Amino acid sequence: MQDNYDLHCHSTASDGALAPAEVVRRAHRQGVTTLALTDHDTTAGLREAAQAAEDCGIRLIPGIELSALHAHQCLHIIGLNIDAEQPILIDGLAKQQSLREQRALKIAEKLQKKGIAGAHEAVTRAAGNGEITRSHFADFLVAQGYVATQQDAFDRYLSKGKPAFVPTQWAGLEEAVGWIRAAGGVAVLAHPLRYSLSFKWMDKALTAFKQFGGQGVEVVTGRASADDILLSLQLTRKHRLLASVGSDFHTPENQWVELGRLAPLPAGAEPVWSLFLPELPLVADIH
Repeated sequence: MQDNYDLHCHSTASDGALAPAEVVRRAHRQGVTTLALTDHDTTAGLREAAQAAEDCGIRLIPGIELSALHAHQCLHIIGLNIDAEQPILIDGLAKQQSLREQRALKIAEKLQKKGIAGAHEAVTRAAGNGEITRSHFADFLVAQGYVATQQDAFDRYLSKGKPAFVPTQWAGLEEAVGWIRAAGGVAVLAHPLRYSLSFKWMDKALTAFKQFGGQGVEVVTGRASADDILLSLQLTRKHRLLASVGSDFHTPENQWVELGRLAPLPAGAEPVWSLFLPELPLVADIH
């Protein structure tokens, strides 16, 4: 069977719709052979996912997605093949999670001022034991009828410059990459074209990213066009970074983004998994 990699997806440990085990089982049904669970600022879903991966017989790469600031811009950094028990990473995640809690309270306060009550209680229930993200607020606004879709919620309330946007002082890029490297992981810049930044800005950011220890760029993403893939590949080649692939799957309701449904890496792209797969068992050992 041909290998099928998906190194970016989410579960209910952050803002995904499916429990970690359900994500793994769905990935297996979709033909994924190597999966990384990369929830936002938490590794809480990895143990459950590892057990499901062992049951299914697919390889699980322990991962995470960190929010990081660089030049006042929030970037998302994937950590692959991390040691989830590494103390430096654990301490860093505690800081990030505290920031998420503070942001959630502030978003709810801003919505309250716009006449939208009950947001914090609702998103806390929806998140359960997982991390509260802006997507939880978007779902709340849809459920209450204030907007028609999650994207509408971001466009009208939650994006930068909108009434309920809250700027957050995430870890700096160097610090976030440092946590991943301290945990033995590989740092990958997620979906480089989704930030709507100029090529020049991204070029400078990747220069810094590599200096800080970053090693890869997500070249193939869930909704990337052929032109997007080639542009991302151009960035990896210029900076001599490795190429990763990831759907960024969150929910089965999004028909455009599915686990394992990804274009192949372009010819000549060096895959990021070449750094760690030879050393891994079929299923990563998560305790």
